Amino acid sequence: MDSSPMSIPEKSRPREEVLDAMRSFGQADPDYKNGRTWSLVYYLGEEYTQFLKDAHGMFFSANGLNPMAFKSLKRFESEVIRMTATLLHGDENVCGTMTAGGTESCLLAVKTYRDIAKNKRLSVGKPEMILPESAHVAWEKGAKYFGVKAVHAPLDKNFRVNVNAVRKKINRRTIMILGSAPQYPHGMIDPIEDLGQLAREKNIPLHVDACVGGYLLPFVEQLGYEVPLFDFRIPGVTSISADTHKYGYAAKGASTILYRNIDYLKHQIFVYENWPGGIFASPAILGTRPGGSIAAAWAAMQAMGQEGYLENARVIMKTTRCLMDGVNSIKGLEVLGDPPMSLFAFHSIDKNVNIYAVGDCMEKKGWHIDRQQRPECLHAMVTPLHSDASSRYLTDLAEAVEYVRNHPELATQGAAAMYGMIANVPLRGMIRKEVLNMMADMYGPGGKMPDLAGGELPEDTEDTREQKTDWAAKAAMAFVKLKQKFGK
Repeated sequence: MDSSPMSIPEKSRPREEVLDAMRSFGQADPDYKNGRTWSLVYYLGEEYTQFLKDAHGMFFSANGLNPMAFKSLKRFESEVIRMTATLLHGDENVCGTMTAGGTESCLLAVKTYRDIAKNKRLSVGKPEMILPESAHVAWEKGAKYFGVKAVHAPLDKNFRVNVNAVRKKINRRTIMILGSAPQYPHGMIDPIEDLGQLAREKNIPLHVDACVGGYLLPFVEQLGYEVPLFDFRIPGVTSISADTHKYGYAAKGASTILYRNIDYLKHQIFVYENWPGGIFASPAILGTRPGGSIAAAWAAMQAMGQEGYLENARVIMKTTRCLMDGVNSIKGLEVLGDPPMSLFAFHSIDKNVNIYAVGDCMEKKGWHIDRQQRPECLHAMVTPLHSDASSRYLTDLAEAVEYVRNHPELATQGAAAMYGMIANVPLRGMIRKEVLNMMADMYGPGGKMPDLAGGELPEDTEDTREQKTDWAAKAAMAFVKLKQKFGK
């Protein structure tokens, strides 16, 4: 039988040939090793990466499903949790588990607080949780997965959740309140102290999503920067999530979720006693838990030490301030707020400069750019590697802004047009439907990755309607139709 691209090769391929093929596939990926990405990767160089590979590989086949089998993994996990609890000013009662990433940590908090309310019969009707509008989308996923209604609280002028609005949204169905430290879109820390006071007053759990900041903010504070309190020093905080694979500089994917005491954590644990295969217990969502990620997280914290984390924080904050000052100095751009950490967003204050078109130009210069909406802006998350790339980035950014200012037609081309329409079409349900269709095209049979980096939106002609395999063109046409129908 002849092999085809849709089947496993009939015969084995030489391993070096396979690896060569994989290297070639990665050539089109973002250039994170040279600081050209502003999200997704927390890279500290090849030497450190090799260390993580060695630690991960040592426990590559180990399985964290049964803590009584691989006692080494349980020790790593327990010590990571203990070190994190100490870092976040938790007492000896703070406990928790490692997870496969920030999303799993968020999902577990939703599940835990839903079950606490159910077991205590505190909720009447569909349970609700109050989220800032800036909460990470993982919380929306948790609401969807676990049958909890996400109630959104607006932000104040400084992009922090409005505590009075949170208060007004509390009712007998409220199972938890969320605050972020920081929130991802703008890098601001919600007023956790005020939320904690409200949570205690209403006897409602308060989770702090510190997936981004948990392993950086404590060291930023030690360096003397003004960091609002966000951790277990606030009495109303009942749980915190923090990602070791972000500013903990561990291997992906690894995160933590910590609770103030075991009474909360018990509701996270799953136990089923009637399975023919035996009594089954799981501390988190995954059954099989990759041992390498757990081991590498422990190794990262040991190798980095407080000294290493402090030095990285020093470099990051210096670079972040340089970048924000540089963005603000470019005519037509402005940083949104004054974030106390390493991530920020900036927008255009010049009607002749389309910020999404700026993003397109930056990508043509080799930068991987994150685009956001409400307001329309670009986003950057700073790592130590960006200290060497920041000057080039600012130079390219200034050039991109000037080019877009002189070429206003770029606002109607490529990804700029796509993101502009997505951000401005009023009927959000239609946006959801179109994006769902695009994702289905990409992950369905014959799925194809899009290229929205350039080119004008295709006209709705007989020829373009035949481009059934190019879902980027289909998406562009769909949004053109939406714009024509509903306007901006």
